[in-house]
Parts: sequence; structure tokens; C-alpha cells
Amino acid sequence: MKRYWSDAVPVDRRAIAKSADLKIDGRKAEAKEPAGTSTLDLAIRALEFLAHESQPLSLAHIAEALSASKATIYRHLVTLQRHGLVSQDPDTGRYEVGVKLLVLGEAVRARFDVVSAAREELMRLRDATGQAVTICRMVDGDLVVLDLIQGRSVIEFGTRPGTRFDLHASAHGKVWMAFGPPTLIARTLAAPLKRWTPNTIADAGRLKAEVDAVHRQGWAVAADEMITAVNALAAPVFDHRNQIAGSIAIVGATQFIPSPPDAAQLEKLLAAAQAISRGLGWRSSR
Repeated sequence: MKRYWSDAVPVDRRAIAKSADLKIDGRKAEAKEPAGTSTLDLAIRALEFLAHESQPLSLAHIAEALSASKATIYRHLVTLQRHGLVSQDPDTGRYEVGVKLLVLGEAVRARFDVVSAAREELMRLRDATGQAVTICRMVDGDLVVLDLIQGRSVIEFGTRPGTRFDLHASAHGKVWMAFGPPTLIARTLAAPLKRWTPNTIADAGRLKAEVDAVHRQGWAVAADEMITAVNALAAPVFDHRNQIAGSIAIVGATQFIPSPPDAAQLEKLLAAAQAISRGLGWRSSR
């Protein structure tokens, strides 16, 4: 795997408005959509339009944007308002999305949480490799372990959720510098690089070259770099926006996780990362 690509495209508010194929004269609607869907379609378009606007809008503005009559849009807004999905300012009469939309979003957000989405795949990865598995993400500027599943070897790791890793000395950190915001690598290279072991990369030039290689190949290792005789093989997890949402890794003794990595281990890791990414809405364009 070189990189992940997403076929998701940003929402264009003008496109949403212009794509409404409804010509409404106040008496009846002519729609290109199959019968029975045009009414719901227009209501959804109105809700999407409001959701992507930064301020409340007048009825006339909404109707014009959606190429519909004010009477028709008003009926949809009243229905949406009755269900709490739209609210109307009593003073100005303008409309915006209602708090119910936020409640619904919060209710389903947990389903797309990276740990929840990853748990079953992490268990399968542990069972397939026999090694401990970790998942990390950036939290308030720090690389934090979200979960660890112990392996089936005689070694048990003391890493716990909440543990923080240095970006430059961990496989997880290299993945985040390679696929995360450019500020991560810039901030790391500008700071002193702590030498955890004799093999820790403490030279900015070497670290930059290593991160560039991770970006090209799609995975990272950190043999003996944070703890002697311990290695991790990590890969990125992406969300529906094709942005990094987490990183997963198998962790174990260097005798079980070599560097360069074993082809079979790498294949299993990348397959798990892709499966988790798909669960977060990522779709490959290839």
C-alpha cells in the first residue's frame, strides 16, 4: 500500500442548491426523480443547505437557492421545525438548523469513533499475528495510546491507554508525521530530539528522510528506538475525509517483529488498517 485515497468530495453549497431538479409553480412539482421521492428530496436539500450556512436565512433566500416556491419551502420548513431539525428566529423570521440535528449527530458519533470502529479488527490482527496491538491518535498536541490488546507471547507490555509517545521515537509517531498535518513534522524537527536508546533517531535530517520514506511506503517501524529489543510496525487509519484518524501497530520483541518487517505481518497490518478505515467511511478511488 502506498497511500489511501478517498472518493469523497467536499460539499458544495451552490451545487446542492443548483442540483435541485424541481420546477415548482405553487400548484404542483415536476421532478426528474422517480415519483414519491421528490418531496423528501427537497426537504433534505433544504436541511443540507441550512446546515452548511454560517447564519440564519430568510424564507425567500432558501426558496431562491433551491429553485422552489416560497410556499413549498415553507411547508417543508414547518415540518422540519416540528421535528426539531430546523428552528426559526421569532424576531427575524429567519431559519437555521435546530438542536435536534446536533443531538442526532452526537447519538451516532460513537459509531464512527476510531476505537469503536477498530476494536474487532484489532482483535483479529492480534489473533493473526500473536503480537500485542496498539491504536493511537493525537490528543491536544500529544500522541496518545487509546487502546492496547496484549499479545499471545510471553511478553506483556505495561503500556496503558493514556500513555504518551514521542513522535520521533515511535512507529506511531512516524506515521502521524508522515500523514498528519505538516505542523507535526515541523514542530518535531524544531525541538530537541530525545535519545531514548542508542538507536533513537536524534538527527533532524535523518528523521525527515525517515518520515518521507514512511509517506511513500505507507507504514513505519521503530526497532530499538524507544525500548531496546522492542519493535513496532505501524500504519495509518483514515476517515471519510481521507484524513488520518488514528494509527495502529503490532508491538513485540525484535525477534518476532523484524526490521525490515516480515511480508506476512505487513500484509495483515495493512489489511486491518484498510478495514478500519472503511468502517470510518473511507473509500478507495482505485
